[in-house]
Amino acid sequence: MPHMPPELRTRRVLLRTWRDEDRVSFAALNADHEVMEHFPAVLSPAESDAFVDRVKRTMAERGWGLWAAEIIDTEAFVGFVGLNPATFEAPFTPAVEIGWRLARDYWGQGLATEAALAVLKFSFELLNLDEVVSFTSTTNLRSQRVMEKLGMSHNPDDDFDHPAVPRTSPLRRHVLYRFTHSDWTRMRSMVRSKGCGPSR
Repeated sequence: MPHMPPELRTRRVLLRTWRDEDRVSFAALNADHEVMEHFPAVLSPAESDAFVDRVKRTMAERGWGLWAAEIIDTEAFVGFVGLNPATFEAPFTPAVEIGWRLARDYWGQGLATEAALAVLKFSFELLNLDEVVSFTSTTNLRSQRVMEKLGMSHNPDDDFDHPAVPRTSPLRRHVLYRFTHSDWTRMRSMVRSKGCGPSR
C-alpha cells in the first residue's frame, strides 16, 4: 500500500517528494564531474532519470527515502538528502544509510548538515531506528566533514572495500560513520539544556 512521505523542514531547506520538473536540474547535477568526483562515473540523463524513478517508487512503498531538497526562500531544487537501505555484502549490513548530494553552487553553506539533522530526527523519533550509518570513499573529505558535524563516530576498524566499486579503483576503500539512537538522545538532551538547535 503506498505511503505518502512526510515533508521535513528546517530553517532554510524543505525536504519533499520528487517532482518531474526536478529531473533536468538533477541530471545536470549528476553530469557535473566535480559533484561526482568520488563516484565511479557521472550519470547520463537516462541514468539520472532512472535514479529518480527508483527513489520515487521506494519512497512511495516505505514512506521515507531520499527526499528532494529545495531552498525554502527561492524554491530552487538543489539535490537530495535522506535515507537509503544498505543491503550489499559488508560487515555492518543490512543497515540504513543517511546520504546527500547537492549541486556545487550550494556547497559550503551548511545546507547538507542542516537537512541531515532533520533526517536524523525523523530516523530516531518517528522510525525509531537503532542506528544510522553513513559511508563514502576515503578520498571524499567534504562528506566526511558533514558526518563529523552531525556528531557521527568513526572507527577505522569499520572501514571497508565497497563491493560495487571495481577492485582497481582508488574509490573502493570506504570509511564508515555511525550514529545511534543513544547518540541522538544525548544530542537532544544537550540541545534542550542549551535552548538551541536545528529548526523543526
